[in-house]
Amino acid sequence: MTRVAAVDCGTNSIRLLVADLDPATGAFTELDRRMRIVRLGQGVDRTGRLDPEALERTFAACREYASVIRELGAERTRFVATSASRDAENSETFVRGVLDILGVEPEVVSGDEEARLSFDGATKELAGGDHLQKPYLVVDIGGGSTELVVGDDEVRAARSVDVGCVRMTERHLMRDGVVVDPPAPEQVAAIRADVDAALDLAAETVPLADAATLVGLAGTVTTVAAIALGLREYDSAAIHHSRISASQVREISARLLASTHEERAAIPAMHPGRVDVIASGALVLLAVMERTGAREVVVSEHDILDGIAWSAA
Repeated sequence: MTRVAAVDCGTNSIRLLVADLDPATGAFTELDRRMRIVRLGQGVDRTGRLDPEALERTFAACREYASVIRELGAERTRFVATSASRDAENSETFVRGVLDILGVEPEVVSGDEEARLSFDGATKELAGGDHLQKPYLVVDIGGGSTELVVGDDEVRAARSVDVGCVRMTERHLMRDGVVVDPPAPEQVAAIRADVDAALDLAAETVPLADAATLVGLAGTVTTVAAIALGLREYDSAAIHHSRISASQVREISARLLASTHEERAAIPAMHPGRVDVIASGALVLLAVMERTGAREVVVSEHDILDGIAWSAA
């Protein structure tokens, strides 16, 4: 067994996984998994630069994670940074800060590599579990981008498109720096137009309609699942491998888009950091399901973070 630490730094959140892994047998023992909402991608779509306050929030989380990694004695650490740091002009400030705190250089991976890591993390345990049909379409809805990957035992095709929950919220649902609650129909239509155009682009290289099982990852999907399951608090075990129907996603998306900040914040399983961006994320998920004709989405709590850990091992 190899003890590894994996860090996934996205547009909205930064997450840590420390685990003992054996690539030869597939054995996996989780030691620590945690997440902080730092909104690293705040304003990047508008300014092209990482905000100083967003950087400091991210570095504070990195200092916390460095302490955990030292205490647990991880032998290898891999830090993967995704959409926000790919897009920013001042990404070198981010890289230097992470290197100083954690002693590893963040890998600003391509969208295609991000997609492959997500696929590996989500599907490694599916084959022997719920008798799900292959191929899978894995959809990872992040803050700045959405990854779409089709594969069975291996990745067949992958594409990253720039329609994440934070990006869509900042682009279409904000006026003078404040989220409009609830949004006007034309704002919702603008998000849907962007997502549909992105799915057209993805379909040029990824056979979206070929998938037999849709697997959904990341905070948007798990939060929608928590709402659909009626959870009074976030329960990872209940959410993992739950199946949420297209009609449930459609109803929840409509409800979130029609709600105010206060109404969304009052949802029991809602993380405070997702209140303003969950409606856009749910709309992305709905668009994917309608495009592919998927009757349900299988929700996975294992995602790119687990893929990073396996790659480190």
